[in-house]
Amino acid sequence: MSDIKVEGYKTSVILATLGQVFEGYSDEERAAQLKKNNGVFEFRVKDAAGKEASWTIDLKKTGTVKKGEAKSLGLKPDVTIILSDETFVDLADGKTTGQKAFMTGALKTKGNMMLATKLDGVLKSAKGRTKL
Repeated sequence: MSDIKVEGYKTSVILATLGQVFEGYSDEERAAQLKKNNGVFEFRVKDAAGKEASWTIDLKKTGTVKKGEAKSLGLKPDVTIILSDETFVDLADGKTTGQKAFMTGALKTKGNMMLATKLDGVLKSAKGRTKL
């Protein structure tokens, strides 16, 4: 999972951990997550200096986390979520919700906004399995 990590992004550490959680799922747990979420999430995350990095969570077919934009991975994102590294960390820690971040302008979406509302659940399911 070290290929997911990007220097200077706390988001990458959280997503690498999330990827490990997905890898640890039984076939039944993975199938349940795919059925429940059924989408490809693309994250465009800016660090404090304004530099952007991207990650993709495939919860449509494989239940995996990968570094890079969905298109470069041969996937079509159902929702693209644009936010800062700090906002992503706050979401993962439960300090804010996706809805609050969206309403305050800290999080922007392109595509299926209703799918973006499932992000809190994805992060919580992983947090329940391991410390993020």
